[in-house]
Amino acid sequence: MELMTATALAIAVVAAFRSTWSPCGVSMLSSITPLSEAGRGHRYWATVSWFVVGSVFGGLTLGAVAALGAMAVAGLGLSTSGSAAFVLAAGLITLASDLGIGGFRLPANPRQVERTWLDRYRPWIYGLGFGWQLGVGVATYVMSASIYLMVVVAAATGEPWLAVAVVSLFGLLRGLAILPAAGVRTPTDLGRLHRRIERLRPTSRVVALAGQIGVLTVVVVVLAGIPVALVIAVALSVAAWVFRGGLSDPAPRVRVPDSPAELTQPDYSG
Repeated sequence: MELMTATALAIAVVAAFRSTWSPCGVSMLSSITPLSEAGRGHRYWATVSWFVVGSVFGGLTLGAVAALGAMAVAGLGLSTSGSAAFVLAAGLITLASDLGIGGFRLPANPRQVERTWLDRYRPWIYGLGFGWQLGVGVATYVMSASIYLMVVVAAATGEPWLAVAVVSLFGLLRGLAILPAAGVRTPTDLGRLHRRIERLRPTSRVVALAGQIGVLTVVVVVLAGIPVALVIAVALSVAAWVFRGGLSDPAPRVRVPDSPAELTQPDYSG
């Protein structure tokens, strides 16, 4: 079970890292900066604090779902092998989803936070609100099915409080992902930050795949031993390379305007 716990923590970190490149995550790096908050007459670090608190609460919310799963696992009395087999099945599904094998994709929820909150509400409201939506993981763009796998692995531990802690770590990291914008004092700083972020986007996809392959390798170790796990890891890596053409970011929803006038109006729905 210690191995499953370490695996759950690792996939939580991977899922949080990949989620940074969601449209909402990137948007937050533009919307909540020392430059933008000063323009609104707000204190940057106060807003960031509310944002991180909100993201942790978001993680706790999704963590409650994982805890229910952990209670079910404990109630059913699943053995370590049984839990590992369940994670193996889930991992194969999430990996296939991220690779788009056969056009298969798990729900990606292509929506963004309501950016008009920035001008309508106090910083503690939009800080908490934006943070919660990103921290819960599935309220906006789901950039990788590794989020779903994280919940499954956390539940597979059979320990509700541990499941909550694992997913809360995801929420915390989602909140802390806003910190790279702390040095943005000018538009030039903002442009430089986003160029760095975009250069790492392909890497984030690879990390998400590697994380899922890592989870699958660990559960195969539990089920069949290290030699078999190494063979499976190589086979999955080859499969990921073969199907790499399907690896992409979720596409935004396209809404047809109801009238020509709407063409000139901003659409914040994502």
